[in-house]
Order: sequence, then C-alpha cells, then structure tokens
Amino acid sequence: MSNNVIGVDMGGTKILSAVIDAEGNILGTAKVPTKADAGASVVIDRIADSIQQAIDASGVSEASIEAVGIGAPGPLDPETGVVIFAPNLGWRDVPLKAELEARVGIPTFVDNDVNVGTLGEHAFGAGKGVQNVVGIFVGTGIGGGIILQGELFHGASKTAGEIGHIIVKAGGPRCGCGTRGCLEALASRTAMTKQFQKAIKKKGKKSVISKLTDGDLSAIRSGVLAKAIRSNDKLTLKIFKKVTKYLGVGIGSIVNFLNPEMIVLGGGVVEALDDTFLDNIRAAAEKYALPNTLDGVQIVRAKLGDNSGILGAAALARQRATAT
Repeated sequence: MSNNVIGVDMGGTKILSAVIDAEGNILGTAKVPTKADAGASVVIDRIADSIQQAIDASGVSEASIEAVGIGAPGPLDPETGVVIFAPNLGWRDVPLKAELEARVGIPTFVDNDVNVGTLGEHAFGAGKGVQNVVGIFVGTGIGGGIILQGELFHGASKTAGEIGHIIVKAGGPRCGCGTRGCLEALASRTAMTKQFQKAIKKKGKKSVISKLTDGDLSAIRSGVLAKAIRSNDKLTLKIFKKVTKYLGVGIGSIVNFLNPEMIVLGGGVVEALDDTFLDNIRAAAEKYALPNTLDGVQIVRAKLGDNSGILGAAALARQRATAT
C-alpha cells in the first residue's frame, strides 16, 4: 500500500489541494479559485487541475497516490459521494465522487466539510489519540462533527453533527434554517453582526466596531472582533457575554447527552480570540451540565487552523481506502 493521499478543502471561493503522507506531513499544495458561477462541471475540472498541480508541486509520483478525500459544503451522502445541496455553489444532486474519479482515475471519498475538519483535529490536531470527540466550529455559521470510537458518526439520515441547529433559546431569534432559537442564530459571527447592527444603527450605541469597519457593519470579521475585545469595547464585551452563555448552553447539553472525552472548538471566531473566551465558555457549560458530567471532558481549542480541511480530507481518504 502506498503512503500518500490527496486532501481537498473545497469552499465557495477557493479549492485547496494537498499531497499528504501517512504522518500528516504536507508534501505539496495547490490553491485555485472555485469559480462556482461557472457550474458544477467546471468546478470539478478545477478540483482535478488543483490535484494535478499539488502532485507536481510535491515531487511524488502519481502512482504513489492511494486515494483522494474531499471536504465539501452542504448536505451530502458520504457513501455515494453525491452533494445533495450546496447553496454557496448552486449545486443540487451533483455526483462529485463519480465525476472526479472519472477525471483523475484515483479512488475518491467525500464528506461534509465540518465533519472533515473534525476528523482532521482527531487525526492530527487537538483530538489526536482521543476516541470520542465533538467538534464545534464557530464562523459565519456554526457547524459540528461527531467522532465515536474513532469513527465519524453520520446518523440514520447522514445528517448528524448539526450542532448549530440545536435549540438553546426556545422562541429566540429566527435562524437561516427557518427555526427560532438555534445556537447558530445566537452565537455565530452572523448572529453577532446582527446584534451589532441592532445596537449601533437602531439604538445608537457607541462601539469601536464602527471605527474598525469604517461604518460598514456588514463587514464584521473575526479579526475585527478580536481587536474590539482587546480594546475592552463595552458593547463587544456585552455581546460576547451572550455568545459565551449560549455556547455554554449548547456544550452543556451535548455533554449531558453524549459525554464525549473532548470538545474541540474551532473556526474563525474562536481562532481570533484569546483563552479568556474559552474559559468563559467552560464556566457557562458548567452551569448547564449536570453535576459531575463535565468531569474528564476536555474543552479545548482546535490546533490545525486553515489546514484542518486538507488534513481531515487526507484522514478521510486513508480511512475509507483502508476500509474498502
């Protein structure tokens, strides 16, 4: 059996491919724009091109590539590799696995991008050596992944891990999914942006956020939030107090139900903030978890950053290729 696999992190704006060896070393990478507007066939062509570029950059032979793993957005079937719906790409029922295998001639395995990020942290990052891990990634939305006994858990209809859509405030703000009170509607960067807009535009509150965004409150990125926190901006601290509370509600509920060994927190919002943010989340979780259920549960920061996608996709490729 050869030692190298390809990991592909596929987003709405860019495709990142990498050749990765058995130890998780990145041997060569290639990044290309997705060009989602051009349609699924063109995007898959671009994935194939990026894979070839990564192989060329790595200096390894194509014959040494055992499999390709892809983290793709949207609901999908990990067994057939069909992307059911990816709104950011404009995809419906796209047979990504079959189409890419036809282009590159290498066994290809597909899973949800957040599942793949969680798998990356389990294989090479914060969760290495831990059997039962829940990943929670806080960014534009909130995604999650579940690993039980070292394997990704998909559930009966293959949608397990939608942590952003557990209800933490019944009757709360409406979520993009149509329900009210989801964790994503209260603690994602999108939710925070809405809270800033409401406080500053509608209520006239003052905040350093206005200066940091040049008054464009639609452009509140994770780095801006980090700067506002460091400046002890009152409104930012108030909003983050709510965010940590609801993340604590969600984590406390997950611990009560699943009692994993580790919860890994990642995503742009978490990466941009200091350890005080994690301490506050832990404290909030303790309020909502049953007595002693948090004993032995580690709540930690993700380690892989932007590489979680390609490393997780590589771990997926290796696991699935070995199992087939």
